[in-house]
Amino acid sequence: MPDPTPAARSLSQGIDGADSRQVNEAAREFVEKLTFATADEILTMLRGVLAEDWTALPPWARNLAYRLACLQRPDDPQLLREAAADLLSFGPDWDAFAQDLKRRAAELE
Repeated sequence: MPDPTPAARSLSQGIDGADSRQVNEAAREFVEKLTFATADEILTMLRGVLAEDWTALPPWARNLAYRLACLQRPDDPQLLREAAADLLSFGPDWDAFAQDLKRRAAELE
């Protein structure tokens, strides 16, 4: 399976460099790798990249990554809570979605 971590780092570097062509190419590669990654690969990427630099990925990339992981593991309350916490970090636009994830996690337990 494709490891999305290098693509996430490339996206972060492209954004830092503010080169629109590099950002576009990095975003395309990130979405492509993420699309075919497993939940484990996505979570490894998120946890690794964000541990290095919590602001490394833009909210849209984080939201997409967590969304795809949650779709693969809809019955994982720990993952649902982790995704909710990340959404709450960038609210209030996604607060309702975060509350829904937290509610689903509680129901599963």
